[in-house]
Amino acid sequence: MRAWQRMLSGRRLDLINPSAMDIEIEDIAHGLSRVARWNGQTIGDHSFSVAQHSVLVEKISLTLQPEIEKTWLLAALLHDASEYVVGDMISPFKNVLGVNYRSFEDKLMQAIHIRFGLPAVIPPQLKKFIKRSDKISAYLEATQIAGFSHAESCKIFGPPPIPVKDLAIQPLSANEAKQQFLEKFYALAEQTDTAAA
Repeated sequence: MRAWQRMLSGRRLDLINPSAMDIEIEDIAHGLSRVARWNGQTIGDHSFSVAQHSVLVEKISLTLQPEIEKTWLLAALLHDASEYVVGDMISPFKNVLGVNYRSFEDKLMQAIHIRFGLPAVIPPQLKKFIKRSDKISAYLEATQIAGFSHAESCKIFGPPPIPVKDLAIQPLSANEAKQQFLEKFYALAEQTDTAAA
């Protein structure tokens, strides 16, 4: 039974034992720019992609902690990178699938981290910080483009802090989102020891 996926780069990614050598940033950007957040249940001419969400999470992280290391901003940008393979499964469905799904996703994320010079497992404090930025992004997306009320979003995601509460979201086309993601990646890669090639 086939357990690999061919990427547009020509790489074959083994889904059972993903190798860092088979991961390319162009494949990640391409895939994420075509994966819709909120299962596509958003307003506008374009879906709000995981690529665009990832850039927003990096921006929120930098806004909340302007002195944060660039390496950790790269980790924030790549926090959902596994979704270029598995798609953006909504949290309630991940909870239904349980630990097997999460262990697969963790293994893929470890390979992605290694590929781009990050620790295979990022420190718990950093993971918590990125999760906070992720939840703030979810609040902004929920209230601006996914039809949630402020009260409902606050209950689920918590209210956003003042510095980021007014960030506006405008869903981009897949190609624009891909380009935005790649530009942010290469800018961060230049400022770190990241293996960008």
